[in-house]
Amino acid sequence: MTVEFWFLIGAALVFWMQAGFAMVETGFTRAKNAGNIIMKNLMDFCIGTVVFSLLGYTLMMGEDTFFGLIGKPNLDLFGRFKEFIASPAEGFSGSSYFVFNLVFCATTATIVSGAMAERTKFSAYCVYSAVISLVIYPIEAHWIWGGGWLSQLGFHDYAGSCAIHMVGGIAALVGAAVLGPRIGKYVTDKEGRVTKVNAIPGHSIPLGALGVFILWLGWYGFNGAAATSPSELSSIFLTTTIAPSVATCATLILTWIKNGKPDVSMCLNASLAGLVAVTAGCDAFDAVGAAAVGLVAGILVVIVVEMLDLKLHIDDPVGAVGVHCANGVWGTLAVGLFANPDAPAGLSGLFYTGSAVQLGKQALGFVSVAAWATVTMLVFFLILKKINFLRAEPADELSGLDVSEHGLPSAYADFMPAVDKYAEFGTGEHITAVTGTTPVAEAVPVRREPTFDGHKFTKVEIVFKEERLYALKDAMSKLGITGMTVSHVMGYGMQKGHTEFYRGVAVETDLRPKVQVDIVVSAIPVRDVIETAKKVLYTGHIGDGKIFVYDVENVVKVRTGEEGYDALQDVE
Repeated sequence: MTVEFWFLIGAALVFWMQAGFAMVETGFTRAKNAGNIIMKNLMDFCIGTVVFSLLGYTLMMGEDTFFGLIGKPNLDLFGRFKEFIASPAEGFSGSSYFVFNLVFCATTATIVSGAMAERTKFSAYCVYSAVISLVIYPIEAHWIWGGGWLSQLGFHDYAGSCAIHMVGGIAALVGAAVLGPRIGKYVTDKEGRVTKVNAIPGHSIPLGALGVFILWLGWYGFNGAAATSPSELSSIFLTTTIAPSVATCATLILTWIKNGKPDVSMCLNASLAGLVAVTAGCDAFDAVGAAAVGLVAGILVVIVVEMLDLKLHIDDPVGAVGVHCANGVWGTLAVGLFANPDAPAGLSGLFYTGSAVQLGKQALGFVSVAAWATVTMLVFFLILKKINFLRAEPADELSGLDVSEHGLPSAYADFMPAVDKYAEFGTGEHITAVTGTTPVAEAVPVRREPTFDGHKFTKVEIVFKEERLYALKDAMSKLGITGMTVSHVMGYGMQKGHTEFYRGVAVETDLRPKVQVDIVVSAIPVRDVIETAKKVLYTGHIGDGKIFVYDVENVVKVRTGEEGYDALQDVE
């Protein structure tokens, strides 16, 4: 009873991983598709539950038939419910096994969502969720966990590096390749050859990070739920902690050396890559083996993500192929290399015993399952593409799938960026130290717009970096300015001669948040306002801001009807 209770708690943790996948995929894609991503992660579980109940579960866990290739379908879930939920003398109830295998099936399905994000029809994704949960996953999972031919040969995949992550990653790779890239991702010449790769950053790294932490927590259930003793469980928790930690450190160092700065999104991918890689042998590795597996995973994920984007030109917005496919393969083979006979699984890895027998079994399993997943998913996605059912229309893709697929104008309705977080930067007399060498005339240029006869007042419009808002406000207040209008705007461009990288791709031009402040002055000299603004905003770098000066014909205070100079006064 106690072991079965933990078994179900582990299943609940695996279900909670759906939230993690949803957050990672949403954060790593653009805001205009956030609702669509959430909907896909919800529906692949719900649709998967329906079809897995009807057929998928029995194909996976039914009585072995056809030489270990498939489980025999039955309707015990519906026709023999009393027996299905009864606790047997040994093992767990049928209902426990059903729930446990269902949440694992859903994990396989949801991996594809991120790789094909921002341009796949929602209806096509629903069909995909049904097909992979109904047939594709259950059959190969039967080979490994349902008593099928691979389990009979001694193939070891404790928690799913092969059965779940590699299969989901292959589906993601095939789907992304057949679907094609997002509009604007690659620039091509007249012959169709890619001449430039554009970075399309995700809209929320914090959401992505939250998703990674949720997934990491859920992974303790993912890997540990099937443990039957405290010793086995603690060993699994240990390896499940070491591998992703080492993987993340490896990616941190690699991207820091390669790009000059550590890549945040790639390090988040690395944590997941380490978790994927350790999953197959989490009960077979020792601490050293888990560290080695994690080290390779952290390097492999960077290589595959960048190769896919820069060389093969397959658009995978969230790095699903690098995380799940590449490291699913690596983790499967790593069992044959790093399995320690003293670990709970008691397997003999090449580096510990000199025996390559287990490595051969792992290689056979990897090739067989990969072939099944590749052929079935390729045929499926090509059929959808042939009947024009796979890809969203260009206009829908450009406007965002939230509005075109779900009638949702924005997943963040009424959300406005807050400026209070910048208050700490601009109080008192503090002025940012000059760190650049650009002359002030270039860093904060002043442009005077054409004047017209009879204008009595002057409007000064200042566009600058958000973090200097409170410093400017304080300086203007001391100058005697008692009113200003503040707006959030987006500036297009980037600092000249300064290249940043997103997931290994140079970010050349982007929309960047700015603040626009409008001030209308009369008694206070315009030159004083300009010089004060320049002093506050100047850091010596291009992009410090711009100041525009306009002549204003008149000012009217709506509430009192006052015009001219009187309308600018705050005193009643």
